[in-house]
Amino acid sequence: MPDPIPRQSVPDHVFDRLREAILAGRYRAGDRLPSQRALAADLDVNMASVREALGRLEQLRLVEVRHGNATRVLDWRKSGGLESLALAPGTGEPLLRDLFEARQLLLVESARLVAERRSEDQAATLLELARVAARAEDRETALLADWEFMAALVEGARNLVFQLVMNSVRELYLPRAEAFSALVSEPDRLAPLYLGAAEAVLAQDGEAAASAIARLTSLQEAWVA
Repeated sequence: MPDPIPRQSVPDHVFDRLREAILAGRYRAGDRLPSQRALAADLDVNMASVREALGRLEQLRLVEVRHGNATRVLDWRKSGGLESLALAPGTGEPLLRDLFEARQLLLVESARLVAERRSEDQAATLLELARVAARAEDRETALLADWEFMAALVEGARNLVFQLVMNSVRELYLPRAEAFSALVSEPDRLAPLYLGAAEAVLAQDGEAAASAIARLTSLQEAWVA
């Protein structure tokens, strides 16, 4: 008797199973997926659930569905968007390296831009969030404060693409926040950098803001590595 399906919709269950198999490499780029009938039998679900799941995989550009022909797996590293990163199973070393490299570039440039473009309210918000991050008393609070400060930094940059990138990073980061607790492992060293970046934004000094964030993110990356 097959294992019971978790408490989620049947199409969600099928989607999760196939998505994980593709991202983990059990189905490789160019492979044909089994027929919808075979998948339905293997997963003990109906054909409609398989069709819905395949449609979602196609929207993510993980597969190419050709009506009347086989469904082929795409190379999601070439065809997928940032949502593919958020769905990738696990947080292995290569993914973490790429994540933190992109994070630093995004945040440093956002700091430079927000200093040039910020409103008075945004500058005040960043300064308050920096103070919250600087005085966080436990890891959980510090992680959330760090995220909220960085998210406000990106939002203040007023760059839509940066904001969409940050949204995708959020989907990867927040559900696994405990795995990143090393980011805030030395709060006394981070506190003056949060405050320095916020004060530079208030002074509209883009280079000083970018420099503070570069030092902060470099420290965090070294702790997580």
